[in-house]
Amino acid sequence: MRLTDFWTRLEEAFGPGYATSIARDQVLSQLGGRTIEQALAAGEQTHVVWRAVVAAYPDRVPARLR
Repeated sequence: MRLTDFWTRLEEAFGPGYATSIARDQVLSQLGGRTIEQALAAGEQTHVVWRAVVAAYPDRVPARLR
């Protein structure tokens, strides 16, 4: 998954403002206790980060974006 696709999906699932907050502020255990931004900056693959988002927020991510 390209990084632009990742951000598009995150914004579609959470809305533009909230997606930024989620990425910057929410620590996900699935990412080793890092935020989305930290995981991506550390070189984690976008599909791995996306799977962590889906696992952390199963009710927020529409099935078509999984």
